[in-house]
Amino acid sequence: MPIKAILTDIEGTTSAVSFVFDVLFPYAAKHLPAFVSQNATRFDVAEQLDAVRRDSHEPNADVERVIEILLGWIAEDRKATPLKALQGMVWEQGYQAGQLKGHVYPDAVEALQRWHQAGYQLFVYSSGSIQAQRLIFGCSEAGDLTPLFSGYFDTTSGPKREAQSYANITRAIEIEASQILFLSDIVEELDAARAAGMVTCGLAREGGELAWHVTVDSFALINPATF
Repeated sequence: MPIKAILTDIEGTTSAVSFVFDVLFPYAAKHLPAFVSQNATRFDVAEQLDAVRRDSHEPNADVERVIEILLGWIAEDRKATPLKALQGMVWEQGYQAGQLKGHVYPDAVEALQRWHQAGYQLFVYSSGSIQAQRLIFGCSEAGDLTPLFSGYFDTTSGPKREAQSYANITRAIEIEASQILFLSDIVEELDAARAAGMVTCGLAREGGELAWHVTVDSFALINPATF
């Protein structure tokens, strides 16, 4: 069956891992304490702080303690949904202030534009929050790329290395799994997507192979019509 939709990862796939670890994470770690302190009573922030208390099993933690927990999670690169949501809020301020610009590889920009024009539906699935995903593509070095995408998925759809997560996304997209091409630089994610019935293609930008999956080092080498 022909590919109708393309689901892509961000880190290491459309965008450099170094942008996340060397730019976004340090920015969040620096600015998150003040942001949380200043906005702790704001509804959307308070909601995430309560989620941190639940996830850390510290229901009575004060704001200062919650900030300590969040900074620890950043250091561990924990894929915690409330952390991702709060990071997204901090990054939004940075993007709006012009202090941050989303990195997207030029070959990814060109391919995404070409695929969109060809009629493929494009979706994103990343461990970063949907808000953070929109910011990377909406405030990218190449301009606003969000019109290219039909939807975004994060860890609220499930862990990226579990097949059920991709089954959940398939239901949401309402396209047969065999007509969805998933792109990632992580073998375990590709394995999970394949187990859910999706077609897969690995990105190894430094060269090499992602075992048992078609592997390329650039979006320019991906032709969805050949899968």
